[in-house]
Amino acid sequence: MNYPGRSGPPENDESPTPVFEQTFKNIDDILHKDAGCTSELDYTEQSSWLLFLKYLDALEREKAMEAELEGRKYEFLLDAPYRWEAWAAPKDANGRIDHNRALTGDDLRDFVNGKLFPYLHGFKQKASSPRTLEYKIGEIFGELKNRIQSGYNLRDVIDRVDELSFGSSRDRHELSHLYEAKIRNMGNAGRNGGEYYTPRPLIRAMIQVVDPKIGERIYDGACGSAGFLCEAFDHLNAKAKSTGDARVLQERTFYGKEKKSLAYVIGIMNMILHGIEAPNIVHTNTLAEDQSNIQEKDRYDIVLANPPFGGKERKEVQQNFNIRTGETAFLFLQHFIKSLRAGGRAAIVIKNTFLSNTDNASVALRKLLLESCNLHTVLDCPSGTFLGAGVKTVVLFFEKGAPTRNIWYYRLDPGRSLGKTNPLNDADLAEFVELQKTFADSAKSWSVDAAGIDPVSFDLSVKNPNGGGEVVHRSPLEILDEIAALDAKSADVLSQIRGLIA
Repeated sequence: MNYPGRSGPPENDESPTPVFEQTFKNIDDILHKDAGCTSELDYTEQSSWLLFLKYLDALEREKAMEAELEGRKYEFLLDAPYRWEAWAAPKDANGRIDHNRALTGDDLRDFVNGKLFPYLHGFKQKASSPRTLEYKIGEIFGELKNRIQSGYNLRDVIDRVDELSFGSSRDRHELSHLYEAKIRNMGNAGRNGGEYYTPRPLIRAMIQVVDPKIGERIYDGACGSAGFLCEAFDHLNAKAKSTGDARVLQERTFYGKEKKSLAYVIGIMNMILHGIEAPNIVHTNTLAEDQSNIQEKDRYDIVLANPPFGGKERKEVQQNFNIRTGETAFLFLQHFIKSLRAGGRAAIVIKNTFLSNTDNASVALRKLLLESCNLHTVLDCPSGTFLGAGVKTVVLFFEKGAPTRNIWYYRLDPGRSLGKTNPLNDADLAEFVELQKTFADSAKSWSVDAAGIDPVSFDLSVKNPNGGGEVVHRSPLEILDEIAALDAKSADVLSQIRGLIA
């Protein structure tokens, strides 16, 4: 029997069915007409809480059926009036939505806002542990609100969501592909939507190099939409050989933290659709935690992350770190080093200026990295790898517990300009993954003896001894796309300021 959210490989790897795709498109079309939803972020946010409740209903039904077959009584998490079948999709004898009993209009909107959300938020106080599904329910519905202002639009969206099925691993696999597409589209929607999406081909290459094993604990302290954790689950789930392996992957493998409310909810929903029943994601500001309190039991075998960069943290947050800086990415890098166990492995995305910045924090952090970890690989990513990002990035691969002896560099060059219509793909990274296994030299790769690194500046700049210019000229369309993204962000900030002084 298939249970929603349980592990198990999809029956096949086909693209989503036209029916599922059309349902998602219909939902977005309805939300586009509603006064309370103004962007792709709103569409994804509102789809997420409704998908979650539909999923929860499917999960509870399957568990109730399992209990009945075993002669047990199942205790539902939700009281009867708040179950999907009662308020969202009551059915007639033919299994169709009974519109004589289904709420709509103001009655539906008022029930959702005044009764459903407060009831579900209350689960946070009742839960026995933050790792329980009850706690996740409470967190989600304490952070979000229903933005769909028209109860008639809400009814139309609910009817479309009810068409979706979580009943098989194929269904969930298709839904996860569609949901990933929604997250990717958020990158062009303003309001920092791009923070939530790291190109999946890059994530998969990072995972192949780190090569996690079943039984190892994997962590992302800035998990956003949980792309690293979802891809790591897919990678390991294909290797699961027993129910014991599946249980380890469900309960004791993937851990994340996320500061922003919307990203937290999207991350949970993304992991659920990929097959994790009760994701171990905590809603918290990772950097506000006292780093000196991290003990051996809190450490992880693997860290995979793309922490936000360019942000600034308050002075009191900086006090938590030995190397004090306002740059969020540099604080996260310290946190990740501290969070790794001895022998633990990491792959971290960071802006490429980290390799050569001359400020005290950058120099001290490079020194810490080289002396406490084996920084064995640096992947230099081309412009356009991250849509809308105005900086270039590198990926640092390191192992904690021994100093760096040699660093292998690889300059990724897909032979074309990357952009919205021409994104990074798995084939672009295939050579990197293959050459990295033996740290082989090539026209794009070379090794540097750590003994030759300047002991004062610890400069790690990417300098290809095999030739090839470092300047990559972007196409006019890429430059215009970046200008448009920056204009949209500026307009959003100005709108918020006007709202404050109005």
